[in-house]
Amino acid sequence: MDIRRRGWKTGTGINTKFGSAGYSESERCLDGMVGMDPELYKAATHGKVKILKQLLQDKDKSDILLWSTTPQRNTALHLAALHGHAEFAREVLETTKNELLVARNGDGDTPLHLAAKEDKMKVADLLVRWQKDTNGDAKTPPESPLVMTNRAGNTPLHEAMRQGRSDMALLLLNVDPHRGHDLNGQKESPLHMAAREGLEDVVRKILESPWVEEEYKPSVSVRGTALHQAVLGRKIRIVEILLEKRPELIDLTDSDGNNALHYAAQKDRHRAVELLLNHRTELAYACNNQKQTPLHVAAHYGSAAAIKALLRHCPDVAEMTDAAGHNAFHAAVASGKTNALRCLIRLVRPAELLNRVDSSGNTPLHLAAEKCHVQSALLLVKDKRVDPCIRNRGDHTARSLLEFRSAQGRTTHHQVEIRSADGGGGGGGDKPHTNLEIMSGDSEMDMDAYEMYLWKELKRQESKRCRKQQLPPLAVPFDRRTSHKYFERSVETYILVATLIATVTFAATFTMPGGYDQTKGIALHGHNNAFKIFIISNTVAMCSSIVVVVCFIWAWKNPVRFMVNQLLWGHRLTIIACLAMLVSLMTTVYITVAPTSRWPAYVVIAIGMCTPGVVVLILGREVIFVPL
Repeated sequence: MDIRRRGWKTGTGINTKFGSAGYSESERCLDGMVGMDPELYKAATHGKVKILKQLLQDKDKSDILLWSTTPQRNTALHLAALHGHAEFAREVLETTKNELLVARNGDGDTPLHLAAKEDKMKVADLLVRWQKDTNGDAKTPPESPLVMTNRAGNTPLHEAMRQGRSDMALLLLNVDPHRGHDLNGQKESPLHMAAREGLEDVVRKILESPWVEEEYKPSVSVRGTALHQAVLGRKIRIVEILLEKRPELIDLTDSDGNNALHYAAQKDRHRAVELLLNHRTELAYACNNQKQTPLHVAAHYGSAAAIKALLRHCPDVAEMTDAAGHNAFHAAVASGKTNALRCLIRLVRPAELLNRVDSSGNTPLHLAAEKCHVQSALLLVKDKRVDPCIRNRGDHTARSLLEFRSAQGRTTHHQVEIRSADGGGGGGGDKPHTNLEIMSGDSEMDMDAYEMYLWKELKRQESKRCRKQQLPPLAVPFDRRTSHKYFERSVETYILVATLIATVTFAATFTMPGGYDQTKGIALHGHNNAFKIFIISNTVAMCSSIVVVVCFIWAWKNPVRFMVNQLLWGHRLTIIACLAMLVSLMTTVYITVAPTSRWPAYVVIAIGMCTPGVVVLILGREVIFVPL
């Protein structure tokens, strides 16, 4: 036995140092590690106890047989635990006098780790009962596999939690309840993991254990407390249990200063938000290390349901700002979450909050223009409470900030023609034309179609609502070119699509569904209402596409002016043509299907009606309003 144990510890791959599960490459290449006996490997993986006994009868092999390992340093007991062969594992333990019970493989896993990972209940029960001493108490470190950690720093209980093994976790906790508060390498206890995985029985077991009252200390780490993790999970009952059993958790934060309400706001867990606010309303006003409230977090992540719950309980929390001076409107705009912005606009009424300036003097509209978030900017500028005339500390309105953003950093010292915002009349009309030197690119105001559309809308709102105010001068590209190559590709795409639509709809005019009356020359289904709808929709599609083709051919006369004023209408007419062609398809199928079997037509109509919604769902609402 001494020879076998010495060989196991020094040369055949089992490390008995409990403080470290790591192995160097040199240890992996020891001369003693020649691999496991093939017959033993097959017996262990298939649970063949009879073959094991036959192998052990060979006196030449029996001294070192069970101490041999695979290249991953798995012993026969590891393999039996991995595959759930309890009787085979019992035979190995009886032969080795428990010594393989604490053997580690290359990942630092003991056999109990593997049984916990794979949910092998019979093997796990055998291993935990086998490790008890004669008094029936669990052995203490370093003799107990219950407390041994693998390379990831996880005990067998952590591994059971990580895999969501509720029954396995309860088995291990029944043997040693103290393991419920052990921290792994990521500073997570089994309670953290059970709360996140939604294992209600395990959470109750850990919280109801007598030792908890004396020894349990919530860990404050990057991942927060068990309450933080419960909020990340989707089981609200666990949040209720933690608030009932451990109410002190509600005041604790993670290392970034986020409380559980911040987490609920981020993940849009509106039920958890309601529950936490019912317990402690003050949580809504608590700030993290960046001075962000849960409302800031909800706005940043687009959590509309959480925003509604927060404002319902604490409507004045919308007034709070973070370290950069941003309120919730700024946060929603900066992240481009239009659903959150739409919700805030609907629920927050004071105009002062919509026009609040941050530490740089930027309103939410400035921020939307600077980041070119078209949909966010349109939501704001079309709200009558939003003032498009406000200047930031750089003396920019949202419109001039968009111009500056488009011009900045593209070439060196190009000249841009400047004129007043109202074209020379009204307020600011006495300013002369000047030349402005800026850092710009191939063209001074090199905007794509999205930026140009937003710029046009901001300019229109300024001229409409800021007539009595002095505004920054209006920048116009001096060389009359704006993203020429990009514009050329867009025009070619629209012309191609419009031409295809015109061709198809023109052909449909002479191949009417149902055919013609050969004697009278009229359509056979001319009396049918569906046929009349087909005629109208087909005509709309054809005429719209013809208008697009003609206008886009004419676009080259003045590309910049066309891009600003007509590209949008060309896009919308193309959308109309596509929708009309879709209606033509549905009505054609309806007409040609026999009245006695209409269900295929109804299916086609349902698919056709869903098509625009699917496009909007994938590409967003801007696909309707903003050209390529």
